[in-house]
Amino acid sequence: MPLFEIETDSHIIITWADNESSARGVVDENYPNEDPVRVTRRPRDTWVISKAALGLTGGLDPCCTARDCLAKAAGDKVHAIRLYMSETGADLEHARKVIESNMVMGW
Repeated sequence: MPLFEIETDSHIIITWADNESSARGVVDENYPNEDPVRVTRRPRDTWVISKAALGLTGGLDPCCTARDCLAKAAGDKVHAIRLYMSETGADLEHARKVIESNMVMGW
């Protein structure tokens, strides 16, 4: 089954579907108020995200650190951002992005 990348104004969805119509159906079913702006059949059946492209280089694992900060802050985003900045030396914008990304993933 092919892998599709479907972009809306708010999301990028990666899903397996039999065809483009079925891939668009995933958006209709899960995000009924959004319209696909781009649907791309991926050339392979895997999805890879480069850590270097996201700026995640070196020995620090921002996900583990962010999850630890979220746990310490009992899910309080602002407190978790402050903890992350304190533990990593990251600036406010980077800390916000890392914490919010992990909140979305269901830390």
